[in-house]
Amino acid sequence: VQLQASGGGLVQAGGSLRLSCAASGRTFRNYAMIWFRQAPGKEREFVAAISWSGGVKSYADPVKGRFTVSRDNAENTVTLTLQMNSLRPEDTAVYYCAADRYYYSTYYPTDDIDYWGKGTLVTVSS
Repeated sequence: VQLQASGGGLVQAGGSLRLSCAASGRTFRNYAMIWFRQAPGKEREFVAAISWSGGVKSYADPVKGRFTVSRDNAENTVTLTLQMNSLRPEDTAVYYCAADRYYYSTYYPTDDIDYWGKGTLVTVSS
């Protein structure tokens, strides 16, 4: 089982980045996929989630209207994407992708997540 996030980097405020997460090793097509982030000195927080079919999406209030989550359910690998526009310095964090058997909209206790990927660092300069 592997979830590998990529696409992080340094961007100026107002810019855009596109994060990807490749999930393989089991049937992640049946899983909700979630993005979290963790800023320095802060707890990990929910960013966005998408249901197994991609038909239902949810976002944390600070990113609504700026971030878009999507997924591609290929047979062997699910690709999760987070398009981040109008980035702000407060978006600076390590971003993690995750998978869970259930879609809960915005409520995802980090202790209950089924699978985590390694993070990718996003730095937004002012």
